[in-house]
This record gives sequence, structure tokens and C-alpha cells, in this order.
Amino acid sequence: MSETDTARATHHALRPRSPRWTHIALRVADIDKSIDFYTEFTTLELLDKREDPDSYGAWLGHSETGDHPFILVLAQFFPDRDPFAPAPIAKLAPFNHIGIEMPERSDIDDLAERAAADGCLAMPATDMPPPIGYICMLNDPDGNLIEFSHDQGVYEKAREVWG
Repeated sequence: MSETDTARATHHALRPRSPRWTHIALRVADIDKSIDFYTEFTTLELLDKREDPDSYGAWLGHSETGDHPFILVLAQFFPDRDPFAPAPIAKLAPFNHIGIEMPERSDIDDLAERAAADGCLAMPATDMPPPIGYICMLNDPDGNLIEFSHDQGVYEKAREVWG
């Protein structure tokens, strides 16, 4: 097998049967701070953390979604190996955000209280017009907005349309 053929070799036996939405990736300044934030304020779990010659990387997701994974990829590039330097780390803001729906309204209140105490509350718990619901927003360590909602209706609409 030639070097080119080796580079093109398939490395994983398990793949989707059709194109799938699998992840969103964020370039971060401090991967450990970001992992701590997401595992403290969301139900995301650390799936994998690695280091290569250019960066640290981490994958976070929900353990029960193994059949249809959707993960948050975090990448902290080493200063002398950052392919995007000198561009600053981009952030999801002021409206751009990651959305997480919570099962109970009180979950929003509890989360907003914890985030305020931690200094990362970007928007207090607020009733918004339908279909937005009851929300609060947090800033992750790099300033990305994370929206937590209750009664947004994503699950109901998905089941209605896709059954």
C-alpha cells in the first residue's frame, strides 16, 4: 500500500448510513476552563480529550445519544501552531448561541442563580414570546452565548413533523 493509499485508508468501521449533523466546534483559549464550564453548567459529558502536535481537543456530548451523536468540539491551538492566528477567537454573540432546552421552568431559575453567583450570567431568566419560552443566557469562558430554555417546543415540533 502506498503512502497516499495509507493516508486515505478508512480508520473507523462505524459511520452514519446517511449524512448527519454531528457537531459544532469552538476555538477556545483554555480547554480545561471550557470543559469545566460545560460539564458544570450543562449536562454534557466529556467523551474524549486529546493532544496532537498542534492543539488540545475535547469532545463533549450526551451519553444516551450514541446512535445519533451530536457533540461540542473544543479546540485550543498552541500559539505557534494555530492555523487561524492572528485572528482573535471568534465568539457566538450577541444573538448567535448554542441552545439547550430544560425540562422544568425551575431549572432555568436555578441555573440563572448559579450562573449569577459564578459571574457568567449574560441574560437573567426572562419570559419571551412564543415559541421562545422562558430563557436565560450564560457566557462561556470565551464569551460564547449559551441559551437555556424551557417550553420552547423543539421536541413537540420535531415529533409532530418527523413522528
